Amino acid sequence: MGVYAVAICLFFSLSVVLCLRIPNLSSDIEKDTILLSVCHPGNQPNPRTLRSDQLTVLINGYSESRIPLLQSIAASYSASPVVSSVLVLWGNPSTSPLTLSQLAYNLSVSSWGNAAISLVPQPSSSLNARFLPRSSIGTRAVLVCDDDVEVDMKTVEFAFRMWKGNPDRLIGIFVRSHDIDMTRKEWIYTVHPNKYSIVLTKFMMMKREYLFKYSCGGGSPMHEMRKMVDEMRNCEDILMNFVVAEETNTGPLMVGAERARDWGDPRNEDSDGDGLRLVRDVGLSSRKAEHRKRRGKCITEFHRVFGRMPLRYSYGKLVSSVGEQGLCKKGSNLVLCDH
Repeated sequence: MGVYAVAICLFFSLSVVLCLRIPNLSSDIEKDTILLSVCHPGNQPNPRTLRSDQLTVLINGYSESRIPLLQSIAASYSASPVVSSVLVLWGNPSTSPLTLSQLAYNLSVSSWGNAAISLVPQPSSSLNARFLPRSSIGTRAVLVCDDDVEVDMKTVEFAFRMWKGNPDRLIGIFVRSHDIDMTRKEWIYTVHPNKYSIVLTKFMMMKREYLFKYSCGGGSPMHEMRKMVDEMRNCEDILMNFVVAEETNTGPLMVGAERARDWGDPRNEDSDGDGLRLVRDVGLSSRKAEHRKRRGKCITEFHRVFGRMPLRYSYGKLVSSVGEQGLCKKGSNLVLCDH
């Protein structure tokens, strides 16, 4: 009786292990297959054919609760004269085909400008997928952004002009810093009031070549670090900053925004009464302390694999104007005098 019981238990255990592990194995194989295809030189456009007068917008989407906001953001980008196309990279494989079909239709009909909006469903939720050098990207410049951040189009156009003058740099609006905790002797992820070394993918502009370097270059060390991103479900933006800093030995550039609304920021008030609390709470950054700890661990691990710290600090930010900042009374309000 004991022998049969052990045999049944072993068979049951193996069945459970196989059921749990096969989907992960399948996902890994699928990701590797996609990488082999997209990284093949024959699938990359001729650099001489890439447009330099416009950029491609890559919006990362995941949460179905944010779809209305995503549609609004995508439509705004589509209306900009500097945008060639908008690709919505949908990274939630569990979304139903019906929802995806409706989303694809809504996006296609909401193209207010000349830039088409396309939905690109991803086979996995890997954050690395937002940096794939897709053959459909026909511009030299790429804007990587999130589905819960609204930026006015004047700022987008200004950032693009700044990128044209600094095509090897990362350009962004939201910045953070690396630093070292001397007590614990470890790297940390933080915010400094007067310097920065990391641009976030809430709004990150770069040249297309960096997508290829991130996804296809770097050999086994980059493969190891991309795997860390998948395991942590975080830090793809930090790794891109490492890749670019290693290439250029310079820090990113921050541009000032006329209007940038981050609906996922935990500092948003709860009293809007229009469902925006849900938009905020599904964001990864809402769990602030744990979030910073995990990202500090990423910096430490990337430093270990690189063998040095490539991140470089930048200071100040680029602004579109330096108009008068004095306040004047207009009616019953105090406003900027030049407004």
